[in-house]
Amino acid sequence: MLHGDWKLSPAEQQEGGATKKGPAVQFVGTDNTAMSFKVIGKGSAVQENLLPGTVKEMATMYHCNNFKECTQVQAKHYCAKQNQPELVFDARNTSTNVIAMTCDMSSPLCNSAVGHVHMIKHELSQDNSHLKTTYTIFQDGKLQKNSVYHFDRK
Repeated sequence: MLHGDWKLSPAEQQEGGATKKGPAVQFVGTDNTAMSFKVIGKGSAVQENLLPGTVKEMATMYHCNNFKECTQVQAKHYCAKQNQPELVFDARNTSTNVIAMTCDMSSPLCNSAVGHVHMIKHELSQDNSHLKTTYTIFQDGKLQKNSVYHFDRK
């Protein structure tokens, strides 16, 4: 569903400030890959890469807690904030075309005052050609901002 390469949509389709400054600007409206998803580890994980080749390149690894008897989808986000929040599947905010992951509150970072990605939400269009990804940032235990990116499938 999300596999493959994605380019940032044109500027008029973007919202918020995430694509208006910093390394993301160079990807807006171009054919350059700004996000990619690939299955690795013999099908045991999905690797997401955001803003490849930039100082703000980030990766998120999605995997099951137990490959043979998966009871919980988990993720670890390797952030430009130089921390690694651990996330778990969020069934309440997930639907047919929406995948949501939220901070694992049993991990120390998710309960700290340190700025971190607290939620990742991927919203795929009905025809699988457009992706809206939101990274929700928490600091001091509350919402600091949402970094929103709109992508088109390459």
